[in-house]
Amino acid sequence: MSIFKKTITLLSGAVVATSLLASTASAQTTLRGASMFDENHAYTKTLRKFADLVKENYDGDVTFDLRLNGELGVESDYVTYLNQGVAVDYTILAPSNMAVFSPSIPLMDMPFLFRDLDHWNAVLSSDVLAPLEAELLEKADIKIVGYNGGGVRNILSAAPIHNMAELNGFRMRVMGAPIQAQIFAALTAAPSAIAYNEVYNAIQTGVIQGFENEAASIQNLKFYEVAPYLTLTQHAITVRPIVMSGKTFRALPEALQTAVLKAGKEAGEFGRELESREDGEKLQQMVDAKQITAIPFEGRDEMLKMVVPVQDAYAAELGATDLLNAIRAK
Repeated sequence: MSIFKKTITLLSGAVVATSLLASTASAQTTLRGASMFDENHAYTKTLRKFADLVKENYDGDVTFDLRLNGELGVESDYVTYLNQGVAVDYTILAPSNMAVFSPSIPLMDMPFLFRDLDHWNAVLSSDVLAPLEAELLEKADIKIVGYNGGGVRNILSAAPIHNMAELNGFRMRVMGAPIQAQIFAALTAAPSAIAYNEVYNAIQTGVIQGFENEAASIQNLKFYEVAPYLTLTQHAITVRPIVMSGKTFRALPEALQTAVLKAGKEAGEFGRELESREDGEKLQQMVDAKQITAIPFEGRDEMLKMVVPVQDAYAAELGATDLLNAIRAK
């Protein structure tokens, strides 16, 4: 073969390779998201912000298909989908709902873990939770890309609760992680884990007397219709990771992975500020509309002391005592 022909052959190969690379780079990526709530909920707003930030930081063609109002199920369904790499690629989850795969992950959702909003924000802005992120990825194949949250959780009930005596024996729904039930059992309540989408009817029919949640979800799903009393236990400030299926993340082009991680961090910061601010606003809206009656809780200091041994035992069981101490010290 002449040098001229060899040169033409090499050039042709280069053109083909370049065309293939260009085709790959321009191939459209569709990421499927899920939210249990409507456009007005902070979770949905944060997921929309996440999508916008990814697009800002990625030159390729990426589309976000976000399904709302529980169209794709509830959070426990999302966890299964993310683990399997089907139906849902990204969402926001309560850590306790991922306990089925990752036993340690509910530690970040443990009641009375954070002293106040400043402590909560300091932890989520650091790398203290990195060991939990690694465990979740290894055991559940779910990758945390950012941290949302900020709702202050209180007890919502069909009848008023003012103090420890009235909390005694209170039949309440808790999230499906053992530590949730252990904490409230230590406080002499009678916790049980039932599906989130069954809570309204369970209160209405008297199966349970109430549950615990933050203002946005109470307002969005109108739980105040069956449980109009909000006891200000302020037992948790929510940590709600923005997550992606590990299978999905690994299949993304490297540039898109970088954009996702950057967007996840920034969307988390956006979502934490938004939810923390809106939490107080939504609570006040329901009080002003006489949808709920807010009740100060007598004896909260006693409550804080009662849960420490449960927290310590739980962390020791997980081999996470150092992690719990690091969170407390932050």
